[in-house]
Amino acid sequence: MLNRPRLKTGLLLGALALAALPVLLWRANAKDEKTSITILGSDTMVNLAQAWAEEYGRINPAVSISVSGGGSGTGIAGLINGTLDLANSSRKIEPEEAKKAKENTGKDPVEFMVGYDALSVFVAKNNPLSEIAIEQLAEIYGENPKITKWSQLGLKVPGCDGDEIVVVSRQNNSGTYHYFREAILGKKRDYRLGTRDMNGSKDVVALVEQTPCAIGYSGMAYATPGVKALKVAKKAGQPAFLPSIETTLDNTYPIARPLYMYSLGKAEGGVKKYLDWILSDAGQKVVKDNGYVPLPKK
Repeated sequence: MLNRPRLKTGLLLGALALAALPVLLWRANAKDEKTSITILGSDTMVNLAQAWAEEYGRINPAVSISVSGGGSGTGIAGLINGTLDLANSSRKIEPEEAKKAKENTGKDPVEFMVGYDALSVFVAKNNPLSEIAIEQLAEIYGENPKITKWSQLGLKVPGCDGDEIVVVSRQNNSGTYHYFREAILGKKRDYRLGTRDMNGSKDVVALVEQTPCAIGYSGMAYATPGVKALKVAKKAGQPAFLPSIETTLDNTYPIARPLYMYSLGKAEGGVKKYLDWILSDAGQKVVKDNGYVPLPKK
């Protein structure tokens, strides 16, 4: 009789210990659960991708996210070789690229649209030009160009003594390079010779800012006080629009484009959770806060 209280106490302590065991195991697993995600690609998206990674790291410190630029082509090459978790791209993957990824890795690339970019046409802030039409851009950037001097647009540009238009572009591993060519020049026409081909989006804006005679294209998010974004019209004589969230989502700005992330096969585990967060309201707020265009709310 004297041992019964001790027996009951022992059983109670044992039951409490068993009840606490799943919690202890969960905490141990949560502590040990480390996720490393490697992301590579679009230079247009690199600032956004870094902002996503930093914000996600604050709310989920167990996840380590490595972000690098290099251009959409570089990211897609990494996808083809199976050396990364996610590829950032400012253009759609080409069918031949998707085929190579499947052949090399056994997995099909899966596409996620994560936002939009209003591709902006920039001139130096003192340039009197305020708007331009697609066909005028084509005759500045296209092979055998018809517009090579600012005076052909009826302008005298302060500080541009030679009158020659300095045409700033991107290198051919850039998704922006490919998108701009197709949107402005069409599928059959190539860029003119003599363009200043820059490595990154920031480089384009920096050169235009420092060069009164220059014109260049880059993402809306890369605008600085030293440059001016032009209104762009689909055709001469039609209304021209500035790049913005509103003109992108209502399709009035003619050279806005989606931004993509690609996984190899179905995203799983930490990569899926990260993509789900990017597509959530919290992830899309980061898009807007960093000068890009968020996805429209469903």
